[in-house]
Amino acid sequence: MSALVVAAAVGTGAVAARRSARTAPDESADRWLTVTVNRAPTDVMPGGTLPEPLDRMADRLHARVRPAPGDRGTELAVRLKDTPSGAGTSLPARLTGQDPRQEVRTALREAKAILEAGEVMLPDSPPTTRETPAGKVLGIVARRSGGEGVL
Repeated sequence: MSALVVAAAVGTGAVAARRSARTAPDESADRWLTVTVNRAPTDVMPGGTLPEPLDRMADRLHARVRPAPGDRGTELAVRLKDTPSGAGTSLPARLTGQDPRQEVRTALREAKAILEAGEVMLPDSPPTTRETPAGKVLGIVARRSGGEGVL
């Protein structure tokens, strides 16, 4: 049993080491945030202007649009012009909502929703009349995913 625990710990450590070696903190802060939109490139940036949620931040962003691989729509990619500091992109900053990239991620998701569906779909609030234990956990997860874009 203890050999299994040791093997699991070694495997987890190896994966963490590979991830940290592959993505240095300074590189991750400067990377492009990309979504694939099921629209033609001319529909994504008509006249060279970004879709509304991103257009509000256009002076702070670099943007690029190109056809998605396999003729599957358009890739819309953005990144901040000023690379955030390491403290601004740290785990505590992300968890407290202070990471400047979170606003960009949210705007990118909203732009995709507007381009594809015509509106940003939001969950009903409140979803039930009384809070259940599972609902509390789901609420925590939903708040977390709203800032980062991932669960």
